[in-house]
Amino acid sequence: MSTSKRLYRYALNFKKPISIGLFLLTIAVFTDIAGPFIAAHIIDNYMEPGNLQAKPIIWLLVLFFVLSLLTAIFRYFMFLKLQEGSNRVVQQMRKDVFGHIQKLPIQYFDNLPAGKVVARVTNDTEAIRNLYVTVLSQFATSLISIAGVYVALFILNWKMASVALLLIPIVYIWMVLYRKYASQYNYVIRTKIADINAMINESINGMTIIQAFRREDQMKKEFAQMNDEHYEYNRKLLVLDSATSHNLVNVFRLIMFAIFIYYFGTQSMTVPDAITAGTLYAFVDYITRLFNPIVNIVNQFSQLERSLVAGSRVFELLDQAGEPVKEERVNRYDGNVTFNDVSFAYKGEDYVLKNLNFEAKKGETVALVGHTGSGKSSIMNLLFRFYDPQKGRITIDGQDIVSLPRQAIREHMGIVLQDPYLFTGTIASNVSLNDERISRKTVEDALKAVGGERVLKNLEKGIDEPVIEKGSTLSSGQRQLISFARALAFDPAILILDEATSNIDSETEEIIQHAMDVLKEGRTTFIIAHRLSTIKNADKILVLDRGEIVEQGTHDELIALGGRYETMYRLQANSLNA
Repeated sequence: MSTSKRLYRYALNFKKPISIGLFLLTIAVFTDIAGPFIAAHIIDNYMEPGNLQAKPIIWLLVLFFVLSLLTAIFRYFMFLKLQEGSNRVVQQMRKDVFGHIQKLPIQYFDNLPAGKVVARVTNDTEAIRNLYVTVLSQFATSLISIAGVYVALFILNWKMASVALLLIPIVYIWMVLYRKYASQYNYVIRTKIADINAMINESINGMTIIQAFRREDQMKKEFAQMNDEHYEYNRKLLVLDSATSHNLVNVFRLIMFAIFIYYFGTQSMTVPDAITAGTLYAFVDYITRLFNPIVNIVNQFSQLERSLVAGSRVFELLDQAGEPVKEERVNRYDGNVTFNDVSFAYKGEDYVLKNLNFEAKKGETVALVGHTGSGKSSIMNLLFRFYDPQKGRITIDGQDIVSLPRQAIREHMGIVLQDPYLFTGTIASNVSLNDERISRKTVEDALKAVGGERVLKNLEKGIDEPVIEKGSTLSSGQRQLISFARALAFDPAILILDEATSNIDSETEEIIQHAMDVLKEGRTTFIIAHRLSTIKNADKILVLDRGEIVEQGTHDELIALGGRYETMYRLQANSLNA
């Protein structure tokens, strides 16, 4: 389905205010075009030399004023209704886009910079808003006005009205040719805007690195290059607009007036076909009124094309396959996890996990260790069903997780990341994530259980302390404890700790270690760890290398084995003692 048809279907969802607006517009047009008829009637019948009739002229002028006032009133309410409908359409579209983003699989965001996604939700929907708010009202107003003017022209003189009809196919061909070139420019412009947003977002997030390595000038050059490309295509579009807007309309206007003068000039030479002064005035007025809406339509070509290109980008996002959100829930499972011959690749046949087989029983703690790229985080991605394996099965309590809704599985899982993400709000809202099932007391108890009061006690407002994006005003230890409390408040059956102690100091590590012990109690826990000292008490340790399990056992068993784990542990112990 074309972009224009899909945008039309969105408009149908709010057809009532739009229909009322178009109805009021139609009335306003016909009350407006009655004006020249009244003027022609006054000139032809009540303004003859030596026979000026004041009374009927006054009444007709009063009627003219009343019609003008009604036109203004109808146009005012028309504008309100069209704006109401347009704003509701865009409001719904933004809700749909944002809601769909929540359902998109993780791999979509792995392959697309955040700034480009933001551009779809903000810049592109704003361009679509201009389509409904500006282009729709201008096109509707202009088309109905043109239709009304043509009706009046045919009443006055059908021959000249037929000549004026030639403008319709000319304007249509004009629009088709304009779109052929403008769509190319607009697509590049919208893409460059998304690229610029992505670069700005990346620069802000990486400002510490940029300034630390003195890359300010380099970033300015890269941004300038991207910005110059955006400017160049804007310039090309401006040249196209300038060549095909006012100048071309004025040419058509002059040609029409030349035909008009020739026709009525020759008519006046034959007495039977001579036209009256009133008809001449009305025809001139209507020809002028005919070109005003044409100018309005032509001026909207550029915005129309921008909106259609933006619409295609928004619908491209909406067409991405998302994860259906189902209300179906599963009872809290025990947490017996089994990987049976699991193999997984992010791309093609390049497997990052190969024939994994292991079991984690209820309440056990399983640690995953290995060098960067060994597949530790990929196991967590599969367990959360951010991705599904190409081969093998993953079961929880004997049930294949692929057979269960993703949201239902995740309801009983908790995760603490290496770099915990905090949202704008308060400490309390970041623990509860505004879930109505989690009370304030639960939040307080969770923070207390993980030792949060020791780190958060100096905050003026306690758990109501404001948190800005990513929690950048809090220390890494404070952010980590809030993340632990969040996991505890949701009471998961399966807990994943993704290198949760790698970015904290030794003093805070004691508090974090206590929090980990509290969290793990009674839960199946997976720990991804670089600090091997933190997993000595794990029930099972899996040593990964290039996606395969090369060793497994308890800490003491692996040390006695004298393999990879023993080597890594000894190297870390020596570095700490050095």
